[in-house]
Amino acid sequence: MSFVDEKLLDLLSCPRCKGELIYEREKARLVCSKGRLFYPINDGIPVLLVDRAVSLTVDEP
Repeated sequence: MSFVDEKLLDLLSCPRCKGELIYEREKARLVCSKGRLFYPINDGIPVLLVDRAVSLTVDEP
């Protein structure tokens, strides 16, 4: 599992739509519900590249 500093999370936003990112620690990802995307976290480092973003599936809130 990856851990991201809470202070860093307060500064981050979705690079695509500038929406709020929600940290899902157990899945090691940052979710943008506005853009229906998530960004992976690798070794504690958020990968906030639009071309690396993954679309949320229909059954994910």
